[in-house]
Amino acid sequence: MDADRQQAKMKEFMSLLPLTIEMAGLAHAEPGRFFTESQLEARATAIKNAHRAARQIVLDIAKPAEVAE
Repeated sequence: MDADRQQAKMKEFMSLLPLTIEMAGLAHAEPGRFFTESQLEARATAIKNAHRAARQIVLDIAKPAEVAE
């Protein structure tokens, strides 16, 4: 992957991050309490799945509306 494409993917991810986090529905950690490795993996999976869904929502919204005949 070239540098420009990688940068564009990162920019897209960051722009979708607020929607992604909301869709993932993850609770915040208590102050001074850390997640275990398995909890972090589970949270990462939830974020990845939410990112795919958020990206698909944006793509669906960006599609031209079908013309009713």
